[in-house]
This record gives sequence, structure tokens and C-alpha cells, in this order.
Amino acid sequence: MDTIAIKQLILYFSLVFALCSSATSVISDEIRVAVASNFSGAMKAIVSEYEETSVHTVVLSFGSTGKHYAQITNGAPFDLFLAADSARPQLLEDQGIAIIGSRTTYARGRLAVWASNPEINNIKDALNNHQNIAHLAIANPKLSPYGIAAKQVLMTLDAWPKIQSKLVRGENIAQTFQFVHSGNADLGFVAYSQVVNPKQPLQGNWWIPPQSLYSPIDQQAVLLNNRQAPKDLLEFMKSPLARQLIQHYGYELP
Repeated sequence: MDTIAIKQLILYFSLVFALCSSATSVISDEIRVAVASNFSGAMKAIVSEYEETSVHTVVLSFGSTGKHYAQITNGAPFDLFLAADSARPQLLEDQGIAIIGSRTTYARGRLAVWASNPEINNIKDALNNHQNIAHLAIANPKLSPYGIAAKQVLMTLDAWPKIQSKLVRGENIAQTFQFVHSGNADLGFVAYSQVVNPKQPLQGNWWIPPQSLYSPIDQQAVLLNNRQAPKDLLEFMKSPLARQLIQHYGYELP
């Protein structure tokens, strides 16, 4: 093989390598998702299935919807926001931060009141006759839609004014859950998805407040940029497999 042919061959393989590298960088991407803490178990399961068939990788950040909203408005580099309400995604759209028309309800949450101590077996009575409760945990209503719902239930039961001195406020629903799990609170308003989590069987008892006692918890997702990878993940969340997982983890479908 002469020198010219060798040079042409080297040039050919260099071009092929460059094209392959370029294609890989375009196709494979990292998706940064801000996720409401109540949805952690379900989202981990969804991402596990998604990454089985996708070239993209997903990085999850769990926390309160209020704190995530503040981070996003201050420029946090998330691609997708899975909130625990509809208000913050709507605000992000109104402020021109989220992609108009991308907002969608991915799940409906429900409240539960959990006592890890099995001796507390009538939770509704315990809330009404709270003399035997040292601490009641709720998520901070200023940060968490589940905290707002908890406050609404207590107000409807006429217990809100009487129980103020016993309230322990978690930054998010995951912290509220930990307060009860550790025994630092006798009772706690948590997400129904946490008490029925198939990977974390719980001891104790719980009460499911009727949904007529609090406003619907419509959990919405919204895109924060026009990149294809987060669009693909959001579309996957509408698939039959993802919807089945959402139900499996204790949520209602929209």
C-alpha cells in the first residue's frame, strides 16, 4: 500500500471516529431532575426502568417543593421539575422559566396519619383528644403541599388551634416521616405512598383522612428547558409501565 493510500485510510478512520464521538455526545445525556420528596420511591423505580432502555442517565435531587422552586428561580441547573403541587409549576410557566405547554399532572397524592407505636390504634380519636400526644409531625405548610393538606385536615377537625404547642414541622414529607419513624413524634401526617411503600413495610397504625377534608394534591411536572433528553423522560412517565409503578407506590392517576 503506497503512502497516499495509507494517508487516505488514516483520514477515513479519523473521520469515522470523530463522527461516532459526536453522535454519542448528542445521543447520550444526563437529565437533572428536582423531585418532591414524597415521590422518591416511585421515581427511583421509574428511573430504574427508564435507564434499562435509554442511553440517558438520570440524576435525582429530592426535597420540598418550596425549596426546589426557590432553587430553580435562583438558577439551579435542573432540566425537569416534579413538584408535589400544581401551583409552583404554574408559577414557573408564568415567570417564563418553564417551557410553556409542558406542564402535566403525573400523579395525585393522598395523606395518611401514621403512628409507629402500635398501642396508638385509634388515630382519629388521638388527634381529637390530643392530651396523650407529646408531638405531632407535619411538613411545613410554607414549603410542602402535604403540609398544607395536613393543616386543612386539622382545621376541619377543629384541632389546629389546640395542637400548636405540640407540632413538629419537617422541612419536607420525608423528614416528617423520619420524625415518626425515630419516635421523636407520636403521630405524623405523611404521604399515603410512604405507608404503603412496597420496599419499606411499616409497623404501627395509620388513618387515611377522607379526601373531602383537604384540597386535591395534584402533583405536576414541568420542563425547564427544551433539551430532548428530559422530554424523553417526561414522555416515559406517561407510559403504561410508569403509570403502573405510580399506582403501585400508592398514588392515584390523573
